[in-house]
Amino acid sequence: MPDRYHTLMNFVLIHGGFHGGWCWRLVAQRLRAQGHHVTHPTQTGLGERRHLASNDLTLEVFIQDVVNHLVYEDLADVVLVGHSFGGIAISGAAERVPERIGQLVYLDSLIVQPGQTPYDTLPPEVMAQRRKGFEVVDGVRGFAPPAPSVFGVPDDHPQAAWVRSRLTPQPESLYDSALPIKGPVGNGLPRTYIACTAPVIPAVVGSQAWARQQPGWGWQELATGHDAMITAPEALADMLVSIGRASKIRD
Repeated sequence: MPDRYHTLMNFVLIHGGFHGGWCWRLVAQRLRAQGHHVTHPTQTGLGERRHLASNDLTLEVFIQDVVNHLVYEDLADVVLVGHSFGGIAISGAAERVPERIGQLVYLDSLIVQPGQTPYDTLPPEVMAQRRKGFEVVDGVRGFAPPAPSVFGVPDDHPQAAWVRSRLTPQPESLYDSALPIKGPVGNGLPRTYIACTAPVIPAVVGSQAWARQQPGWGWQELATGHDAMITAPEALADMLVSIGRASKIRD
């Protein structure tokens, strides 16, 4: 029987807004090198699935993307990680298929409450910045991707050009879509919030403060930018493994 401290785990990594599954490559490499099973799907309309973008995209679609991935990949006891906007979808999956999830990790995530929209949660100054990049591409209303520096990836970072070349527009309909869960966020499953602190981006200040005050939530910090999977992949991979193992020990 394997040592419970070295149990191999199933990680499912969900990207944030404007990104795709591609952004997890460096973290996935490190987790797989330790023998863990890792998948990092791309949500509808973004990344290599940008051709599916439409004005009808909702948070329901993003939730179903995650649920279907867990079901069709036949995954169980998953460490389900949601970065930034991706945290919204894992909240939905936690209510739909809790039996498949062992641990929720909200990585510098936007926390949206049941029935609220991202518009309700994001600070006005962030939405004003988004609207400066408003565009219509192939008939889809949305926001142009910000520079990598907005996500905490400095212009002189070795991966900055790689990130910039892969960011895709985010349909506006997602921001005006209510989160279709009854609540509470996390559905009582083991859950941890990882805050990226160097720097803290304005979009998640309120979400970080909320998560830190919640009883039953784990709290971790990484002294790196918002896109920790780009700027600190090794430290993030180690932290995810540590969180997953702690959950196993509690079980």
